[in-house]
Amino acid sequence: MNEKVNSGSRNVAIVGPYLSGKTTLLESLLFVTGAISRKGSVKDANTVGDSAQEARDRQMSVEVSAASTEYNSTRFTFIDCPGSVEFAQETYNALIGVDAAIVVCEPINDRVLTLAPLFKFLDDWEIPHLVFVNKMDRANIHVLETLHALKAVSSRPLVAHQYPIMGGEQLIGFIDLVTEQAYHYHSGAPADPVPFPEELKEEEHTARAEMLEALANFDDHLLEELLEDIEPPQEEILKDLKMELGADLVVPVFFGVAEQDYGVRPLLEALLREAPEPETTAERRLSKIKDNSTLAQVLKTYYTPQGGKLSLVRIWQGKLTDGIVLNGIRAGGIYRLMGQQLQQVNQVGAGEIVALSRMEGIKTGDTLSTNSQPVQLSKVEQLEPVYALAIIPEKRNDEVKLSSAITKLLEEDPSLAWEQHGDTHEVILWGQGEIHLQVALDRLRRKYNLPMTTHLPQVPYKETIRKATSSVHGRYKHQSGGHGQFGDVYLDIKPLGRGEGFNFNETIVGGVVPRQYIPGVETGVREFLAHGPLGFPVVDVAVTLTNGSYHSVDSSEQAFKQAARLAMQTGLPQCQPTLLEPIIRVQVTTPSEFTSKVMQLLTGRRGQILGYEAIHDWQGWDSITGYLPQAEMQNFIVELRSQTLGVGSFHWEFDHLQEVPDKLAERILAANSGNGGNGNSK
Repeated sequence: MNEKVNSGSRNVAIVGPYLSGKTTLLESLLFVTGAISRKGSVKDANTVGDSAQEARDRQMSVEVSAASTEYNSTRFTFIDCPGSVEFAQETYNALIGVDAAIVVCEPINDRVLTLAPLFKFLDDWEIPHLVFVNKMDRANIHVLETLHALKAVSSRPLVAHQYPIMGGEQLIGFIDLVTEQAYHYHSGAPADPVPFPEELKEEEHTARAEMLEALANFDDHLLEELLEDIEPPQEEILKDLKMELGADLVVPVFFGVAEQDYGVRPLLEALLREAPEPETTAERRLSKIKDNSTLAQVLKTYYTPQGGKLSLVRIWQGKLTDGIVLNGIRAGGIYRLMGQQLQQVNQVGAGEIVALSRMEGIKTGDTLSTNSQPVQLSKVEQLEPVYALAIIPEKRNDEVKLSSAITKLLEEDPSLAWEQHGDTHEVILWGQGEIHLQVALDRLRRKYNLPMTTHLPQVPYKETIRKATSSVHGRYKHQSGGHGQFGDVYLDIKPLGRGEGFNFNETIVGGVVPRQYIPGVETGVREFLAHGPLGFPVVDVAVTLTNGSYHSVDSSEQAFKQAARLAMQTGLPQCQPTLLEPIIRVQVTTPSEFTSKVMQLLTGRRGQILGYEAIHDWQGWDSITGYLPQAEMQNFIVELRSQTLGVGSFHWEFDHLQEVPDKLAERILAANSGNGGNGNSK
């Protein structure tokens, strides 16, 4: 067991859009630090980061993956985060536990906008971050254009830490803008110092001046030096970079090719010199907390075939020892992770990220403490589900296992949700998109041997009536051996205003219906309204019992319930039943350049625009509010993302019921009569 004490540590998340090369960068970082002797590749499905089968099948990260290594006597724990927007919850949950983040992107201006939500999250949480522009061997634009595009989507100033040296379209080296030393890359080895390329002197000087001016905005002494044309010492520049990066005031930018290890060592050196130490991060996160007990927070939950439940935690203060009790639960073991490989340790101190086993009842985001009444650390809000599938076990006998398996599934991935719908009686799995749900279904099959069949959820249509009818007669008379059954009622039926629900009254006089039988009448009416003439639950209806008769021997509450059902069966079709559909209120968030497209998307789906406005704390973004029929919601997120480079999102909630247009209602009712149940026109 490894109990070596390190002189320091850094916890660093690797984040960025899908296909930017995050997992490849992790592989390179592990290789150049000696943690692995041979690099894997995403294509060959043998990387440390994408070790889950669901990730390898799709050649994309679907959950966060931790890997520990050492460099210059400092322990680094890297957290490789998914890039797809459908797995953003994974990324956000992990980010609040790191000291810094590397934002990986490609030198493609058209894709830079996809970084905007990530930059906003990092800045909202004041998480220090650097940018690594990867795949510079494929750059077809000038580096200054890339920097300009990046600056447009970041609320913090971006400062180039390096200036790349290109040989045609290939990255061959870089100039360190702090030391102004040029370096030449070599495959599989550290870069060599080389003479300064005179042809880049003007461009390098401009980039360096911009870096110094950005730092001088936060350092009056540096500003004075620049105004007096005094060359600041390198130590002062590095000190400012460390301070401003640690306070999330500036964002240094690096360039490289992770696949060839180009730029990876300078990135590591910058993390050592300039990224905040764990103590600094802890002071920021715990500034208002006066609790001296051991404190940790769960960043991710795994259920593994070998080790069972694992909780990935950041230790904020104190230390974890073998057998420690946190929140009243004894940890089964402490492990450092290398993808899916576990290394058990006996003790770890504040600032490390490790996994604890068998922490039953503990969920992602929970605060863990040795204190019986711990403080609660801030945690990330759960993303709202925006895509759904109805799921049915392929084997009917598996229905009893489904609830337990889904509970574990939701522990691993809090951005999933499920419900047993009260109207349609379907089990509905909610998530962030089609791929997200397919990954969840793969896990149900692989981990829990629960293969599912799926279909789009039925829309929970309702029905109501347009006109009233009175004195509808219902008589139930049944004679058999012994006592018979007799109930006789007259009902008035009328529509109520939208959203008023159901109202039952009685105006019986003279005891023509004895008081003890009236509850049976209401029960019969309610039971019939559960499945109206059009095949859907009936709402916004008032029913009044006005008259009736009874038999002193044969009448009963059950008989009057049946009489009421017969009266409703006769009367409700006379009241012009009409179909209602649920209308949701949506609030769409989108870059301003796509606002008109989003409004067209809403109106093209029978939506109604209520208005739009600029988001006050997010420059260049708009919020559009409107109504959208729930029947049009199913694939709305798919089309919204396709129209907004994947960054559009929406909040939704049920608002009201509304009559379905006649022609559409005919199609829905035809589909409903064909399947014998609550239909779905989509």
